[in-house]
Amino acid sequence: MGLGRALRDLGVDARVLGPCDGPPPDTAVTPLGNSIPTAANGSMAAIAPDPAASLRTIRALRDEDFDIVHIHEPLAPGPTLTALVFSDSPIVGTFHRAGESALYRTFQPIARWATGRLTLRAAVSAEARDTAQRTLGGTYELVWNGIDVDRYQAAEPWPVEGPTIMFVGRHEPRKGLAVLIDAMRLLGPDVHLWVASDGPETGRLRQATTGDDRIEWLGMISEAEKIHRLRGADVLCAPSLHGESFGVILLEGIAAGTPVVASDLAGYRNVARPRRDALLIPPDDPVALAGALDVALVRGPAVEDMTASGLRRAARFSIASLGERYLEMYEKALAM
Repeated sequence: MGLGRALRDLGVDARVLGPCDGPPPDTAVTPLGNSIPTAANGSMAAIAPDPAASLRTIRALRDEDFDIVHIHEPLAPGPTLTALVFSDSPIVGTFHRAGESALYRTFQPIARWATGRLTLRAAVSAEARDTAQRTLGGTYELVWNGIDVDRYQAAEPWPVEGPTIMFVGRHEPRKGLAVLIDAMRLLGPDVHLWVASDGPETGRLRQATTGDDRIEWLGMISEAEKIHRLRGADVLCAPSLHGESFGVILLEGIAAGTPVVASDLAGYRNVARPRRDALLIPPDDPVALAGALDVALVRGPAVEDMTASGLRRAARFSIASLGERYLEMYEKALAM
C-alpha cells in the first residue's frame, strides 16, 4: 500500500489487489476475498488460494486492463500465481523469500515455466535473489524494501514509565521472542518490555511470565500505535533465529530514531550494519542479548552515534525512492 501511494505521488494510477479481511483499508485497494493463514518459511502467510479469489483476480485484471502488473512473491498460491498465469500485460515480479523452498523444488519445472512469463524480476535482498536464482534461474534486479521514513520521524513518542524495550513480530519460534523473555530475566527490575502482536507461542510465553509486571502484552496494535511506540521505546529488539530476507522492522526502528538490538542474520545486515546502525548479536543467546540490551538502554556516546547513523541509513530506504526505482522498471518493461 505504501508503494501504491508513492507511485500515485509520481502520477501513476496504481491499484493494490489482494486478500482483504474486512473493509478495504484504502480506496485504491481492490479486495479479492478473505485470507487463509498458511504455514510458510517457519512463519504464517496470509494468502487466498481459493478458487473464488482467483476468479476475482482474473476479473479485475480484465476489467482494469492494466499497463503493468506488479506481483509480489509470484509463485504464492492465490492471486499472485493467478495473475502470473492469466495476465496479458507486462509483468514485474518481486521475490521476497530467502532460504530453501520445498515448493520451488517440488514444482521446479512448472515454476520455471510460470516465472518465464515475467518481463522483469526483482528481489528484495541478495539472499532472496540467490534463493530464486538457484531453483528458477533468470536474472534479478536488487530492489530493497522501503518505508515512509518521514512518518516515523514525525510521530509523537508514546509515553513510557521507565527504560522500555519493544518487540514487534509474530509470536512463533523463528522470531525469537522466547529468547528475549529469557534475556529479560537478566535485566534490572526497572526495565519494561512491550510485546506487540500474537501467535502460536503467545499463550505459553504469557503463562511463563505470569507475575512479571515489567512485561506488557499489547496484542495486535494498529500501524499508527506501532509507530508511536517505536518512537517512545528506548530500544527495539528483533531476536529472530533465522529466515529473515531483509528486516523491515529494523528499518522501522532506525527510521524512528530508536536504538536497535537484533540477531546477526544476513537478512538483517541488509538494513543495519553491525555496530554502525545497530547492535547485532549471535542468535539464540539470551546472555549476549541481555548484555547488548543493557548497553543500548544506557545510550552512551557509541549508541547515540549508532542511532544517528541509522537515521541517515534509513533515508536510503524511503518509500519515495522505492517508487522511483520501480517506475524505472515499469518503463523498461513497457519498452521491451
